[in-house]
Amino acid sequence: MDRKPGQEFSPSAAMKWIDAVLGQHLKQLSRKEGKMFGHLLPRLAITAFAILFSMIPTTAGERFTDNGDGTVTDHEFGLMWSKTDNNGDINWLQAEKWVKYTFPLTIEKNYNNWRLPTLKELESLEVKDTQDNGYETDCGQRVKVTPQIRLSCGWVWTSEEDPRAPTARIFNFDNVYHYTVRKSQNRGYRALPVRDLE
Repeated sequence: MDRKPGQEFSPSAAMKWIDAVLGQHLKQLSRKEGKMFGHLLPRLAITAFAILFSMIPTTAGERFTDNGDGTVTDHEFGLMWSKTDNNGDINWLQAEKWVKYTFPLTIEKNYNNWRLPTLKELESLEVKDTQDNGYETDCGQRVKVTPQIRLSCGWVWTSEEDPRAPTARIFNFDNVYHYTVRKSQNRGYRALPVRDLE
């Protein structure tokens, strides 16, 4: 299966590849040989699935691991992300409190270092593949964020604030850019918790 480095794993693409490989082998067998070698087809299918599953760690699982508890581990940056944002409009001060005090109560394991992400950390979640159109959020925006993280809207608060003004930075996964906005704004803005693994 031809794949570019960093390209996301697609189960449907992998199944098409398996069908193509099995189809090629079947076409090469005549009816007589098919009867004689028909017992090999199950082995061929098992081999194809083994190849498919051996590719998973080098594709989808290479950078992100779904921990099965509402969090995702980012191996490249040494971070743990929430799988979802806060699912509602929130201003910056509320977002800062939510990630520190409310979100930790929603997951099984207790960590005390949840925080708002930096701009660089949020930018690292952007899907850069021009062929990938992202997914549609609950608020109607189409976002280009890694599919392991589900946003309900595309504007996510960063931890970066202006010490001289009541503003903070936002990253927009819809139009893929960042800007500064007043901390009191909340419409469409979301909080996405993150923590350092060490």
